[in-house]
Amino acid sequence: MKYQDEYRDPVAARRLAAAIARQATRRWTIMEVCGGQTHTIIKYGVDQLLPPEVELVHGPGCPVCVTPLELIDASLEIATRDDVIFCSFGDMLRVPGSRSDLLKVKAAGGDVRIVYSPLDCLEIAEAEPDRTVVFFAVGFETTAPANAMAIWQARRRRIENFAVVVSHVLVPPAISAILSSPQNRVQGFLAAGHVCMVTGYDEYEPLAARHHIPIVVTGFEPLDLLEGVYRCVCLLEAGRHAVDNQYARVVKREGNASARQLIGEVFEITDRKWRGVGVIPRSGYRLRPAYQQFDALSRFSLTELNVVESNNCISGLILQGVKKPAECPAFGTTCTPQHPLGATMVSSEGACAAYYHYGRRTSSETIHA
Repeated sequence: MKYQDEYRDPVAARRLAAAIARQATRRWTIMEVCGGQTHTIIKYGVDQLLPPEVELVHGPGCPVCVTPLELIDASLEIATRDDVIFCSFGDMLRVPGSRSDLLKVKAAGGDVRIVYSPLDCLEIAEAEPDRTVVFFAVGFETTAPANAMAIWQARRRRIENFAVVVSHVLVPPAISAILSSPQNRVQGFLAAGHVCMVTGYDEYEPLAARHHIPIVVTGFEPLDLLEGVYRCVCLLEAGRHAVDNQYARVVKREGNASARQLIGEVFEITDRKWRGVGVIPRSGYRLRPAYQQFDALSRFSLTELNVVESNNCISGLILQGVKKPAECPAFGTTCTPQHPLGATMVSSEGACAAYYHYGRRTSSETIHA
């Protein structure tokens, strides 16, 4: 970012924190949905600048973290095949399945490759016509356009040895599920700016009205987040159930029309299981029938897997904002980045990884300015 420093100005940050303190007359709990926002909050101590009346909790905003064990185990099985080149972004390689991970498969001789774009897989597929190139298509709405483009291009270019494991999840249904939970304590949301850059935020408006909560579309730098919190607190104090756009330099209400059209061409909405949370209705994408030939699970007959989660990992409670990482008995002891029990500890956007990496090892280390 050309002018990155201006969004990290400590003087401006304390000014915003003071403005939040003046606005807050009662206790408010606000959830940021994006894992990237979580890492900024913990890295820069944004939560430590806030007054005691305002608490930030962390939501299910890490798509790697909510990818269900069934899909990870299916991907591991596919990746072990001699006739497969399995491609993924790097943050999936160490995410544990029920018995292994992609990095161990690679170490054992599996052809597992890190790519920087799903479109890279098409070039690999054309260069390796005797093997099937499988891409692990993980993400929120943010990564859906690039994944949809790769699938669309594969059909257009008749690249038949390409397939995807689709694990796309959608933010608004997750927010609705959190608000509908009897354990919910969230009163306002900071929505992920990069998601809304693609989808816009018009679909958040009925959500805010139905659940009587404010939602502020927010960016990823410290000042973005502080301004997002300030706007959310102002809406809460005024009793307004509205959607506000802090990230107006990037996000438009209608989003990116071309990206939305491409997503709609390739994907359709389906129920989706979230790791640690369970099935959320209409919360994911699957391939439309016209593109079903690129579905890796169908191609390799891996559609009926059922895996039991570990009882020692409370990542589901962390992803729902009920608990924080340092409240987990396993955090930093039996669960570390080197030996993770769950994806929230190993993913580059996981809340547990952020707390561990930036030294938040006990719940008492969250202090208020």
